Amino acid sequence: MTPMLRLYNTLTREKAAFQPIDPAHVRMYACGPTVYDAAHIGNARPIIVFDLLFRLLRHLYGPGHVTYARNVTDVDDKINARAAERGITIRELTDGTLAQFHADIRALGVLMADDVNVSGERPRFVEPRATDHIGEMHRLIEGLVSAGHAYVAEGHVLFDVPSMADYGALSKRPLDEMEAGARVEVAPYKRSPLDFVLWKPSKAGEPSWPSPCGIDLAGRPGWHIECSAMSWKHLGETFDIHAGGIDLIFPHHENEVAQSRCCFGTSVMANVWLHNGFLQVEGEKMSKSLGNFITIGQVLADWPGEVVRLNMLKTHYRQPIDWTLRGLEESGRMLERWYDAAGEAAPSETVPERVIEALCDDLNTPSALGELHRLAGADAPALKAAAGVMGFLGETKAQREAARVNAAGVDVAKVEALIAERKAARAAKDWAASDRVRDALAAMGVALKDNKDGTTTWTVAG
Repeated sequence: MTPMLRLYNTLTREKAAFQPIDPAHVRMYACGPTVYDAAHIGNARPIIVFDLLFRLLRHLYGPGHVTYARNVTDVDDKINARAAERGITIRELTDGTLAQFHADIRALGVLMADDVNVSGERPRFVEPRATDHIGEMHRLIEGLVSAGHAYVAEGHVLFDVPSMADYGALSKRPLDEMEAGARVEVAPYKRSPLDFVLWKPSKAGEPSWPSPCGIDLAGRPGWHIECSAMSWKHLGETFDIHAGGIDLIFPHHENEVAQSRCCFGTSVMANVWLHNGFLQVEGEKMSKSLGNFITIGQVLADWPGEVVRLNMLKTHYRQPIDWTLRGLEESGRMLERWYDAAGEAAPSETVPERVIEALCDDLNTPSALGELHRLAGADAPALKAAAGVMGFLGETKAQREAARVNAAGVDVAKVEALIAERKAARAAKDWAASDRVRDALAAMGVALKDNKDGTTTWTVAG
């Protein structure tokens, strides 16, 4: 019997059984990167966590019955500023940054479009860019104005927060408290301090499009309307799961809810809201001023992507995580043990039930990883299957060794030449010369193994 998936819902503040709107088409949305700079290790956490959820949903409902949309924000004040700073076009900046992001997260074992999409079938993974959805944003904005939930003022279109009776239901913030916090430098054209921008005029040099609602000035969208438009386009007016970092609950996700519900007249935007906890580095908040700001690329320069992924999943996704060198070292040892235990075994046809049960308990990764530890000493095929559903043990022994050789900067041709020299010395019974060659290889970080069949194999030590 398939375990029941239970998820903690930020909207209700409780864990409950997941009931998809349509079990034949489960739909999930997650907020993706703003592509102005290299993604940092904190950005990697939601990418890895919700990739795991995508994998689990595909396991539970079938690969052809789950759609995952993870957006790309490619119009933003930070993007404009960075492109001007570097003297390149905004498109050059966003395309280059997105390409690097893709390379980084692929190394983390994250499923990509070409891993899951099947030609001729409905896409199972989509990565919409905001600038490709201006038409959908216009329709949403004009619908909100027509419904009395938004208004035009001095070239802007703003959402009228007091027009929504239960605004704040996601973040659970009292309206008067939010209003008090919004009173700093309130724009004079706002009816309420809480009102937020749906569309605004573009300044010279900024990207711009024809504005909605008959506004003559060219403009650009506000951040919140982008996600409402993209989720609507690819998942519908209501869908199953919306995910993101805990820092997005307010105002971003709260405002998404307001826009989508008030435009379509629905009681919810998404049935379940998931949020991952914050990440610290060695016990401190990550920041450039503290010198502990780490990009995904910097971590991958020193550690295999699987180690980074495992280190992220050792902590339950809703809890804060402390990113430490000691943790990475421990994760590296764990993976080595699993690879040694799995050997060349083929994965079993079924994933061990206890692993799926753990993941179905609100992605209880510590418990699931504990089960992998048990399997590592008991059942290699089951270990391979369990690790596979979590995105681990995806490399062959040869691939792992090649990666270690490359990372260590070992000159393969020189190693092979020295091994041949040693073989000749051993054939001549020149044991002193043979030992000198072995010592030279050891100094290069190469460990030898003389096999019973007379061959010698080598690996990078450590």
